[in-house]
Amino acid sequence: MGDCCEEVVQFDLLDSSIQKIVNKAKAVRERAYCPYSKFSVGAALLCEDGAIIDGCNVENVSYGLTICAERSAICKAISQGQKIFKSIAICAEMKEKFVGPCGACRQVLAEFSLDMDIYLCKPNNEIVKTTVGKLLPLSFNPNWVSFSS
Repeated sequence: MGDCCEEVVQFDLLDSSIQKIVNKAKAVRERAYCPYSKFSVGAALLCEDGAIIDGCNVENVSYGLTICAERSAICKAISQGQKIFKSIAICAEMKEKFVGPCGACRQVLAEFSLDMDIYLCKPNNEIVKTTVGKLLPLSFNPNWVSFSS
């Protein structure tokens, strides 16, 4: 990822609520179902009321049916009545690189907030912070879409 979209942050200096979602994303990553790619991802949403909702990737032999950790967490949150999200932590391991949400997940996150903070973390607690809007400029989102009847 380029430096225009993110800032490096230290885990120890983060607000305790952000530390919790980072830790939750790391923990749920261990429960990912990824027998084909072996690429486990965990995500944890911080909701407006302080609730934390997690999700992990769930693969399918038909790759198109695979669901990413971010969308897993969003769907779980919606099913529990949550619709306003402050932040999301996403944890994955790809050596020296930080793993951002795929295009589909960026669009799903944009449905709820372009201002949502995204914390991309590695299992060793290296973290960068960005936002949905920075990762999806000129997005197709509810703020400007008008459907006429």
